[in-house]
Amino acid sequence: QVQLVESGGGLVQAGGSLRLSCAASGSILSINVMGWYRQAPGKQRELVAAVISDISGGRTNYADPVKGRFTISRDNAKNTVYLQMNSLKPEDTAVYYCNADLMTRLGVNQRYWGQGTQVTVSS
Repeated sequence: QVQLVESGGGLVQAGGSLRLSCAASGSILSINVMGWYRQAPGKQRELVAAVISDISGGRTNYADPVKGRFTISRDNAKNTVYLQMNSLKPEDTAVYYCNADLMTRLGVNQRYWGQGTQVTVSS
């Protein structure tokens, strides 16, 4: 059993900042990828940012619309990923979902999702 618990969403004015957190817990052996997706009303879910484990510690990947404004980071000891969102725009309004590709203690590779947290940016 694995759970992803998100926090940090809310309402903010354009130009403001928010920080999202997502903690993974449960029967986890290792986490390969942790990231954030978002889904706006009437649109498909899209990748926002991800941090991928590799031998150098981790590399990051960002969607073009958020490059230079959002920063993803990960605390491996806490199995937690953060998304610092600066210079927010109304078009960033969406439900943000945490995602983890991990191996459970049973040796199964599986993808998990958080419950989602609403981010609303007013103009």
